[in-house]
Amino acid sequence: MQLYTPIIIKFALGILCLILQINLMGKGNLAPSSAMDQVQNYVLGGIIGGVIYNDSITVLQFVLVLIIWTLLVLIVKFAKEHNRYLKIIIDGRPITLIQNGKVNVNICLKNGISANELMFKLRANGIYEVEDIKKAVLEQNGQLTIIESGDENIRYPIIVDGQANLDVLDIIKKDDEWLKKQVNQQGFDHISDVYLGEYLSGKLNLFGYENR
Repeated sequence: MQLYTPIIIKFALGILCLILQINLMGKGNLAPSSAMDQVQNYVLGGIIGGVIYNDSITVLQFVLVLIIWTLLVLIVKFAKEHNRYLKIIIDGRPITLIQNGKVNVNICLKNGISANELMFKLRANGIYEVEDIKKAVLEQNGQLTIIESGDENIRYPIIVDGQANLDVLDIIKKDDEWLKKQVNQQGFDHISDVYLGEYLSGKLNLFGYENR
């Protein structure tokens, strides 16, 4: 039994660290929504799986590795939430595949999306003709967001986590200055004070951080 004690301790610590990271990252599961989420899952799985059965690595060393990795994850999370450009570098950004019924072929090829894969994603969303699409955006998690032509109730996040969504501003033909004025008119000093902003049929709905 004494031989398996370190393994049991490491396994228990690994599970606790996994639960801690899920709670700290604000997620209810491990389904990745970005490249960083995927890397986090792989590295944490590698740390736990590779160390548990390695007798040369003590429990204390294992704990230190888990603490260091958790701190790195939290630092990256904080940094990308407060810097738009860093967030784009780490998580990537949505990619417009179809605009006003026309496929951006070069963009599709650049991102390794074949015509067969594109049509499969469209059919999965109940769309069978490209001409019916006003805008199709490939999100960071691989999901396809589609806005159909003639949709009078286009709803899309124009501000997310205190950062302006420039792609949405481009869709509604507005700029950053317009958004700042709208934010100020609704009682917010800065765009960074807004947790979520929705643009719906010409109306901007803002939800701010309560403690800011």
